[in-house]
Amino acid sequence: MELLFLGTGAGVPAKQRNVSSIALQLLQERSAIWLFDCGEATQHQILHTSIRPRRIEKIFITHLHGDHIYGLPGLLGSRSFQGGENLLTVYGPPGIKQFIDVTLSVSQTHLQYPLEVVEVQEGIVFEDDTFQVTCGLLEHGIPSYGYRIIEKDLPGALQVERLKENGIKPGPHYKLLKEGQTVQLNDGRIINGKEFIDEPKKGKVITILGDTRVCPNSIRLANEADILVHEATFAKGDEQLAYNYYHSTAKQAAEIAKEANVKKLILTHISARYQGEFVNELVKGAASTFPNTDLASDLRLFHIK
Repeated sequence: MELLFLGTGAGVPAKQRNVSSIALQLLQERSAIWLFDCGEATQHQILHTSIRPRRIEKIFITHLHGDHIYGLPGLLGSRSFQGGENLLTVYGPPGIKQFIDVTLSVSQTHLQYPLEVVEVQEGIVFEDDTFQVTCGLLEHGIPSYGYRIIEKDLPGALQVERLKENGIKPGPHYKLLKEGQTVQLNDGRIINGKEFIDEPKKGKVITILGDTRVCPNSIRLANEADILVHEATFAKGDEQLAYNYYHSTAKQAAEIAKEANVKKLILTHISARYQGEFVNELVKGAASTFPNTDLASDLRLFHIK
């Protein structure tokens, strides 16, 4: 599981930072990629990565401001020309379906794959045997959502070496033992698989918030998360400015991370006003409150261990 930041700027593209988009790479978990937001030129950013658009399985839109959605029609169209055949599901606030329908219709873009659009409400928006995704409404100028991605606990590994030490050689019964079943060996021994399985491995929790002021749902969505991705449009000292524009400072993001007891905070959605050393000061302002803070930059990859 990896987070690849395709765009980390705020509002408009800048030389060093494109507008918002994040790829959650789940190649080992489900051979798929999930995108969170799709700002202008997201598909251009993808050209600098190993991402294959046909592997994009889901796109989660936090809100309908242009810097988070203007790249979506182009990416949807290009996916048809890049081998995309499988279902793609787009999740987003009410209005996302109209935006997609109108842009594809007016441009006469015909997709060669099935497209599903889900207009979300607070609560569970997706769940299967391996993942659950919930969303909550944040505090922004228009409806903006945060997403909490929960990887379900993984089954414990079969203790192969211990089985071998007990004279139980590999064979079809290994599969049954891994499932926790009881098997009878050729020598008459009865083996309970549950006695040879490690404890389940706890799944990861990733929280990706859209643009927001400080609000209770930020803490709720981020609670005990392994990774919190939080906007940091403004720097410490600009709290009133952040409030006026429905955004957060880096220090406020750190306070959320601390209160929610997350393991790691990644700052993104950085205003173009912060360049060079000013960016470092922005990070220092957050790290003084929450030490395990990092700054996203375009095309930077974070391994989630």
